[in-house]
Amino acid sequence: MTIDFRDQVAIVTGGGRGLGRSHALELAARGAHVVVNDLPVPGAAVSPAEQVVAEITAADGSAVADHADITDYAQVVAMVDRTLRRWGRVDVLINNAGILRDASFRNADLSDFRRVIDVHLIGAVHTTKAVWDTMIDQEYGRILMTTSGSGIYGNFGQANYAAAKSALVGLMNVLAIEGRPKGIRVNAIAPLATTQMTASLFDTDTIELMRPEASTAGALFLVSRAAPTKTVLAAGAGVYATAEMQETTGVLLRTDEQTVEGVAAHWEQITAGPSIAVGDLQGQLRRFVERANSTDT
Repeated sequence: MTIDFRDQVAIVTGGGRGLGRSHALELAARGAHVVVNDLPVPGAAVSPAEQVVAEITAADGSAVADHADITDYAQVVAMVDRTLRRWGRVDVLINNAGILRDASFRNADLSDFRRVIDVHLIGAVHTTKAVWDTMIDQEYGRILMTTSGSGIYGNFGQANYAAAKSALVGLMNVLAIEGRPKGIRVNAIAPLATTQMTASLFDTDTIELMRPEASTAGALFLVSRAAPTKTVLAAGAGVYATAEMQETTGVLLRTDEQTVEGVAAHWEQITAGPSIAVGDLQGQLRRFVERANSTDT
């Protein structure tokens, strides 16, 4: 099966560097019209987004640079309006833009914490909201959130980043449910790649393994026509795996056991496997009610 994006229109935030640049180049190489969104560098004659567009057009691709600040909803709406006037549709949105402000929680600056949340989470909310009605009207759309192993599993010194990245998984879960009947598929990727943000985290040998292009392969599948929905894909060093929220089978306690002491007494059983994947909140609710109404304790 060949994956192509001919005649599709894609917006990539944070598209001027690292993973965003890799995503934009590959989308264009596969036929998409690409909006490369990134902030300009103060004092630079050519912005990172413009540099990527130059690479794309030099290879006979189709792209424009856009410098909208994704934390400003009015600027994001204007970017989407410009895209619609130029190409008439938006098929793909890759929410890739991000920043790091690493510090242990004890030493964390709250203004930095808010800034990280604003860029990663609120920025993705802004861009997604701005394209949502268009995708509903088209009855087609592919949206990708960029999460992280930090948000899924945790990482020392990244409380702000992890909180934002975990929130993006929650956003993806709900939008996938709401978008499914409208032809919109929403997924998330948790990339492990060497970028300007992450280069200091890896040793020399690991840097070579963590090519952004390996994560791009997963990202583009998740925004293709063949994409699943409500899926978190971890990708790095050529390894691809899905991550899922799961819960143990659980234990049904009698009414007289539904106390703090009862939970403590049954803790080993509560935490014992096997674990099962939970589709959504309604599925969890149904499972708990069915279990409560059963005679199996």
